[in-house]
Amino acid sequence: MGTSMLIIITVYIGALMLISYFVSKKGSDNDAFFLGNKKSPWYIVAIGMLGDSISGVTFVSVPGMVSQFDMSYMQMVLGFFPGYLIVAFVLLPLYYRLNLTSIYGYLDTRFGNSSYKTGASFFILSRIVGSASKLYLIALILQTLIFDQWNIPFYATVAGIIALIWAYTHKSGMKTIVWTDALQTICLLAALILIIWQIASRLGFDISQAIDTVRTSQHSRIFFFDDWASRQNFFKQFLSGIFIVIVMTGLDQNMMQKNLTCKNLKDAQKNMVTYGFGFIPMNYLFLSLGILLLAFISAHGISLPGKSDQILPMLATEYLGFPVLACFTIGIIAASFSNADSALTSITTSTCVDLLGTETKDQQTSKKIRSRVHMLVCLVFFVVILFIDQISQNSILDTIYKLASYTYGPLLGLFFFGLFTKISIKDKFVPIVCILAPTLSYLSEFLLSKFCNYQVGYEILLLNGLLTVIGLICILQRKLNRTNF
Repeated sequence: MGTSMLIIITVYIGALMLISYFVSKKGSDNDAFFLGNKKSPWYIVAIGMLGDSISGVTFVSVPGMVSQFDMSYMQMVLGFFPGYLIVAFVLLPLYYRLNLTSIYGYLDTRFGNSSYKTGASFFILSRIVGSASKLYLIALILQTLIFDQWNIPFYATVAGIIALIWAYTHKSGMKTIVWTDALQTICLLAALILIIWQIASRLGFDISQAIDTVRTSQHSRIFFFDDWASRQNFFKQFLSGIFIVIVMTGLDQNMMQKNLTCKNLKDAQKNMVTYGFGFIPMNYLFLSLGILLLAFISAHGISLPGKSDQILPMLATEYLGFPVLACFTIGIIAASFSNADSALTSITTSTCVDLLGTETKDQQTSKKIRSRVHMLVCLVFFVVILFIDQISQNSILDTIYKLASYTYGPLLGLFFFGLFTKISIKDKFVPIVCILAPTLSYLSEFLLSKFCNYQVGYEILLLNGLLTVIGLICILQRKLNRTNF
């Protein structure tokens, strides 16, 4: 089985390399690497962004969530769509008007260099931790499925995966990723549908029976209005969904860089709305898969694993046969690669443009710097993944969203303050404000849990952003000396 899986993976990676080869022949300069020469078809970008948003973590974590939280995750997913509309019609016009390569250039225009560097640094930190966590999961699964059989150490598996991603992104970056991610999204969706079909067949269900099983399951509940203290409360989840999209898509260089490869603002907006709408049924399918997995477990008297993230991998490897295992492997590889490749590229872009100022250097020098930074980012990913391997988490997706609530909070506050006020601030104090805000947010979460029995969820993002705004108000300039955009 291990050999068969390796052949499937090799063919898949070969297809990515082939796309990279043909795309890079038409251009591998910085304009192609950073913005794809601004020639990407919006519908190709929209398809690819679905795969980027899903990631391998979603592939295993969302179905596993059902056993603990029913289908309450859909409350947050429903909140995502208004967030995508805000990104499309508030933030994208700003980015296109300023003709940005890195979206954090806005902070330089609005506040100053310290704010600019701080915003970019928080993004780099957030993306390294989040994307490395997602890539860790696929490395762990592939290690268990294939490489343990050949006594290959985990660090070698991680190094091999990162090297493969570097190989098809290092020349043309975003120009290649737009097309490879579209292929990977198609593979992901095909794998998801085939897995659902295979499980339904093993349960003896036709389509209508599978739908009825999902609809009547005790885990099919979506809306929770009764307990305000619960993390599953509708209003907390829905509002969190809106703001998570604003920060993790609209204020995230990784996601916005793909939008900026579109030919014009109108195309970018069509991409964003289409992608945001498509995210709803896709996540419902993942949750429906979770219910069918629980039905399969119940029908065959199988014990649930200790971690919810292990439910789908366990069933795919031990109970559902080779067709499901093959689909599962391709699905998580497609999801994880589409997330990791764009993360590596966007982190490279932000480091080069925001921190090293390569846009002010000649093309040859900046290209050389870009290549070195891209390699360095790969090395950092390798180290972070090995560190994550030492940490035990029940749901990696939940952990990623919680970390994002802390690291993206200062970005939310900075952009909100910049867009909706005309006030100038003392730019040199911005780094202090952006460090204090998440620190105070963590302290607040601890105190609310200990003394008020209130379980803080992703709404900590809102508190974090609010504390950042309050901090910015405390460092006001007396005179307005910058233009509001």
